[in-house]
Amino acid sequence: MQNQKHLFDLSPEITYLNGAYMAPQLKSVTEIGLQSVQRKAHPNEILPEDFFTEKEILKQRFATLIDAPDYSNTAIIPSVSYGIANAANNVTIKKGDEIILVDEQFPSNVYIWQEVARKNGATIKIVRPLVELENRGKRWNENILEAISKNTAVIAMPHVHWADGTLFDLKAIREKTKTVNAMLVIDGTQSVGAFPFSIQEIEPDALVCGGYKWLLGPYSIGLAYYSDAFNNGTPIEHNWMSRYNSEDFSGLTKYEDRYQEKAARYSVGESSNFVLTPMMIRALDQLIEWQPKNIQEYGKNISQKAIQKLRELGCFIEDDSFRSHHLFGIYLPNHINLEKLKIQLKKEQIFVSFRGNAIRVSCNVYNSEKDFEKLLLQFS
Repeated sequence: MQNQKHLFDLSPEITYLNGAYMAPQLKSVTEIGLQSVQRKAHPNEILPEDFFTEKEILKQRFATLIDAPDYSNTAIIPSVSYGIANAANNVTIKKGDEIILVDEQFPSNVYIWQEVARKNGATIKIVRPLVELENRGKRWNENILEAISKNTAVIAMPHVHWADGTLFDLKAIREKTKTVNAMLVIDGTQSVGAFPFSIQEIEPDALVCGGYKWLLGPYSIGLAYYSDAFNNGTPIEHNWMSRYNSEDFSGLTKYEDRYQEKAARYSVGESSNFVLTPMMIRALDQLIEWQPKNIQEYGKNISQKAIQKLRELGCFIEDDSFRSHHLFGIYLPNHINLEKLKIQLKKEQIFVSFRGNAIRVSCNVYNSEKDFEKLLLQFS
């Protein structure tokens, strides 16, 4: 994998290590967006079949990216909270059940579970990492496995933690949930696109992804996978496109109780969005060409020297086996002043995020080893 910065429109004056906040847009995605905006000026050229053609292509591309055998299990969503809510409202939760979350995960995968727990008399169980940093990721994963019990109805969690990139062993967690008939709902927003993910390997019940981060798409569109366990569920909205035979515009007032096949019932209304949908298709086409495994390896190669030197300075960065290489957290030793470091980073136009006690660094194929060298200089 070679540096791909030329395909983006990033200013040469900045060092952008903040893809977990918002990805820069591919020039090709921007171009399609502009063309798509202009298309609406000629509505007579938008045909009834156009409402369905590109949305099906988008679902197919997403299924390819996540190794899903049937693209009918995918849906187009406007946000992670929307996609998680579709899953949460169709998981069987009884009084006394437990819903497992990991500590400080993104609120879009928290609030709905709190609501579902209140409505059904269930309990939220939060699995926290130990305070000690040594073997932090390994022990956190062990704690999650230990927390899964006969009372567990569902575990809702990310693949990598949004604040510091801690990697969770979803395959082992999935195996444990099967032994107690618990469901597994994954927020893949901070991993899918830059980290390999296989539906066939992990077998989650649901996978939900925002589009504007590692999928390199525009804001306000995302994608979700729902297993066959959700085929008879009730979506959180009832739009005309999700109903059977909606392609027949002349028969739309012949109201249908039946839905389109499988996960199509969970797609947001107006999911044929004539601007965002083609932009998202182009972004996924590029990711499929690059392959997430190559993006992950590229991130490892350009960051490993800087990470080693940061560790030598006393910074804690999770062991390589328990973190991602596109997103990781830097925990500072006492002798490095965080506020002074923030000022220095801003002065040098180095863009990172600050999440909890961690400096979150998130790179992609538009970054280089020189970007990490520049970052490292600010710590000396």
